[in-house]
Amino acid sequence: MNDPMSNANEHSTIKFRKMRLADIQAIVSIEQEAFTTPWTAEAFTNELTNNHFARYMVMEDPSGIIGYGGMWTIIDEAHVTNVAVRHDCRGKGLGELLLRRLMVDAEEAGMQRMTLEVRVSNERAQRLYGRLGFEPAGVRPGYYSDNNEDALIMWVELSAPRTGVQR
Repeated sequence: MNDPMSNANEHSTIKFRKMRLADIQAIVSIEQEAFTTPWTAEAFTNELTNNHFARYMVMEDPSGIIGYGGMWTIIDEAHVTNVAVRHDCRGKGLGELLLRRLMVDAEEAGMQRMTLEVRVSNERAQRLYGRLGFEPAGVRPGYYSDNNEDALIMWVELSAPRTGVQR
């Protein structure tokens, strides 16, 4: 995978903005492509309207929404809830670009650490998170309801220097 920060021209048309209720249909479509147990439209509506800890953003190019990410910001920690890129846009470093943007936004919001869970079998995602400074910190047994797979818990200190992260 290419380093998304070194492909400035390729990503020059990409914009980030806060997720809106009107985006939910597109988000659910991406969610269904990306995950075996996708969140519903109702879950995203609840996140946007009732969860005061939730922060969600979309990533757009001229074709429309191509990805999204979300996190909960609680005291000084950010918990990544979802990061997904439209199927036809994968393999271009956009997931990394999106996660880097979430990390910067979390730090700007005063968060000092960020955490996420990832399937123990998802080595590709674990490598991505590792490149961004996330380190394994434990396992949540049977975390994923579709197949009872364990989740690897990963953390990163947001104030720590990270190679290639633009601020």
